[in-house]
Amino acid sequence: MHLAGLATDRLQKPVELAVDLRVQHALRDELIAARAKFKAIAAAGLLTDVRTGEVVAMVSVPDYDPNNPREALDPTRINRLTTGVFEMGSTFKALTVAMALDSGKITLKSAFDASHPLQYGKFAIHDFHAQNRVLTVPEIFTYSSNIGTARMALSLGIEHHKWFLRKMGQLERLRTELPESAEPLVPKGWAELNTVTIAFGHGLSVAPLQAVAGISALMNGGRLIPPTFLKRSEAEARALARQVVKPETSEKMRYLMRLNVEKGTATKADVKGYYVGGKTGTSDKVIGGRYSKTKVLTSFTAVLPADQPRYLLLIMLDEPQATPDTHGFTTSGWNAVPVGGAVITRIAPLLGLEPRFELPPSDKLILASAGSR
Repeated sequence: MHLAGLATDRLQKPVELAVDLRVQHALRDELIAARAKFKAIAAAGLLTDVRTGEVVAMVSVPDYDPNNPREALDPTRINRLTTGVFEMGSTFKALTVAMALDSGKITLKSAFDASHPLQYGKFAIHDFHAQNRVLTVPEIFTYSSNIGTARMALSLGIEHHKWFLRKMGQLERLRTELPESAEPLVPKGWAELNTVTIAFGHGLSVAPLQAVAGISALMNGGRLIPPTFLKRSEAEARALARQVVKPETSEKMRYLMRLNVEKGTATKADVKGYYVGGKTGTSDKVIGGRYSKTKVLTSFTAVLPADQPRYLLLIMLDEPQATPDTHGFTTSGWNAVPVGGAVITRIAPLLGLEPRFELPPSDKLILASAGSR
């Protein structure tokens, strides 16, 4: 316990972890199967309680047998969730959209022009699911529009963007009880092009646990809670929390997350009875200083249930390959999302979440209760 950083000479009380071994086992089982199915070089998953910041399960494979500690020196066996830093791709769009809505200058009815690529010098920003038209904010989120998200961030400016991401805990190193933690890779000279790419999750690398902490705040009513591996009550969490976005912004973000599972890029995670919300992310990997055309990191962030959030799940696959089932695609909706759905199917009953059927769509259940359209 001393070596793990969870005990000191002055604290000799038993340490009670927040980790649920049943959930940990189910998550690891599904990630091992997914890694084999998609021939990924690695897979990782994380489940946190959005009300307390507790880490309920955390898996990064390939892992190692503690009885054979030499395996721990293998660089492919790092804990990708705390020691690795990654460009989180479109899952980061949740932070950009929340920033826009929270500013009060942009509403769910606002629209941005995504009719043609954004040109920056020799760079052109494209949409993967290009609609080639003006998109409303919900459409930007469900079509995962890079152009629309970038325009949204630009409308608020570079300084506001940096200020918001710092407030959300994305620009400094995340500290937890584990001694292992990684410094985010933040651009030194942050120009307009940086804001454009960071808006949709490229050009800023963070530890996945850090991204999850930020997105949890968008789900739980707007409170940023430091993650912990130890048991923590909701009252203790509230004492540590910082209000970083308005409760109404959180309500709108949960609506968008649910809408994305109802009819956006995350429909393969719509596990009946659990009212899942989610955001997909597919980022081109940087190989030798350049973005690869063929190697991707896919991720999926899910909240359940979206109307009364309890848990946030992150699934990541490193270099998943296409299979006959994915019709040649390697994007998140074809791999990380169905893996997320399989994990939710297994863990929701273990977490004591009662299934609720025939709930109305997100605009009726979440937005109507928020009283904001």
